Amino acid sequence: MNKDQYLRMVEQTGEEIDWDRCPPDLEDFPQIVLDAMNIHNSLGNRMYPEIGYMGKDYTNLPLLEKLYGIQEHQQEYLFDLLLFLDSQAIEASQKKLKAEYDRIKNKS
Repeated sequence: MNKDQYLRMVEQTGEEIDWDRCPPDLEDFPQIVLDAMNIHNSLGNRMYPEIGYMGKDYTNLPLLEKLYGIQEHQQEYLFDLLLFLDSQAIEASQKKLKAEYDRIKNKS
């Protein structure tokens, strides 16, 4: 459910809006978070056979920081955001790989 759907549902039911339950839209986030998501998607992936996704390749990070106009005082926060996004992607990849191995193991 996105923010628009939630607001329409609340309007139809006559309930009061509970902003803690309302899903955020992209425009609800600060610009640094949007930049972090774009930079994360622009970085290359490190993939290995039998291991899967191992995280992003941060070689081009300085170039992307310059392109997105990331200030020096924002770099630490940006890097924390990138590491968070990367950890989520690694965890999802590991779960997917494990599920595939389990499926193959149970099939034989």
